[in-house]
Amino acid sequence: MNILVIHGPNLHWLGKREPAAYGHTTLKTLNALIKKHSAARGAKVRCFQSNCEGAIIDLLTANSAWADALIINPAAYTHYSYAIRDAIKASGLSAVEVHLSDISKREPFRKVSVIKPVCVKQIKGLGADSYLSAIDFAVKNVKTRG
Repeated sequence: MNILVIHGPNLHWLGKREPAAYGHTTLKTLNALIKKHSAARGAKVRCFQSNCEGAIIDLLTANSAWADALIINPAAYTHYSYAIRDAIKASGLSAVEVHLSDISKREPFRKVSVIKPVCVKQIKGLGADSYLSAIDFAVKNVKTRG
């Protein structure tokens, strides 16, 4: 199982940005947790972060032949990026949308996800465990494409 993990805009600020909403875990620590958790389940993982919509689409495109599953935290792009939505759909990957906070309990604009309809699952509100739960889901439910 090959899992592509993409972190969207401002996630490079993890540990500093709004810790009440996003926690104190840094992106470096989060990626280490993701890699360790994936390896323990026999999965290979590639982690990327970008603040740019086009770069996220390029990362997805460049890695879509390698990956069996996508775990994506589109961050603010969750609410309006039809370009990322279309790229996920075009990739043919089973995608899991993740969020550290529970977007359904936050500001009204955060409650709508244009990404969710092209994903097989959305996991939110578990902090770093949102990613780990997404890995577990992918390993158990996504068929490898190779």
